[in-house]
This record gives sequence, structure tokens and C-alpha cells, in this order.
Amino acid sequence: MKEDLLKRIVIDPETIAGKPIIRGTRIPVDLILKLLAQGNSTKEILEDYPHLTKEDIQAALLYGAKVIASEDVFPTNVPR
Repeated sequence: MKEDLLKRIVIDPETIAGKPIIRGTRIPVDLILKLLAQGNSTKEILEDYPHLTKEDIQAALLYGAKVIASEDVFPTNVPR
């Protein structure tokens, strides 16, 4: 994984209530992830948000993966 991509993600309490955003923009990481989940292609996102780069989208995906990977999951209903 390209850990240097994470340098594109910043968290500033003064910007969008501290949500992770793409550096130099006010575009939240969760917006990019939602757009991808809705079926938007990287090309479509880049057309709609010209300030973004392909690497910014990759950074958002990597950030999301890292957040999920660090979650602790405690199943409450485990079938036997």
C-alpha cells in the first residue's frame, strides 16, 4: 500500500467539524466513498470535482480501509 497517499488526508477541527478531508479542499473523504459506493466511476468523480486527482480518490479508499481495519468488532449473535 502506498502509505504516502495518507498525507493527502487532513483533519482540521476548524474545517467541516474535523471530518477527514482531501488536503487543499473542503471535500470530505466520506463523500468520495459514498460516490464510489453509489457506482460513480473515478472518471465521473474527477469530472464533477476537478480539484481532485486520481491519487486523492485512492487516498480516500486507503483511509477508509485503515479506519475499518482498526475497528474492534464484538459479535453479539453468533450462530452455533
